[in-house]
Amino acid sequence: MRVLIETNVSMSDSGTLCQHDCQTARYAGLAGLKNGDLLTAAESAKFDVFLTVDQGIEYQQNLTDRNIAIIIFRTKSNRLKDLLPHVPACLVHIESIQPGQIVRIEG
Repeated sequence: MRVLIETNVSMSDSGTLCQHDCQTARYAGLAGLKNGDLLTAAESAKFDVFLTVDQGIEYQQNLTDRNIAIIIFRTKSNRLKDLLPHVPACLVHIESIQPGQIVRIEG
């Protein structure tokens, strides 16, 4: 799976999702794009999943007919120490998530 990681998510440099093709929005050349524009650009770049901590994205974006899925981390912070305990759940969801689907990982 190709996974786009929001620039604000500290997981990008940790190697925790190393079995997938992961890139931050910045590394993928998508830094500065917001919400719908970011999702459209990510789809054009053939990303399958977008990882974010943006709690509002699911209410701001209609994923009907989208070719990308979103995983939202609802954790104490976007720091690696708060995200790491949720990596196993994230990996399970990455394997089964479908385009247009939103999954929330609570923490």
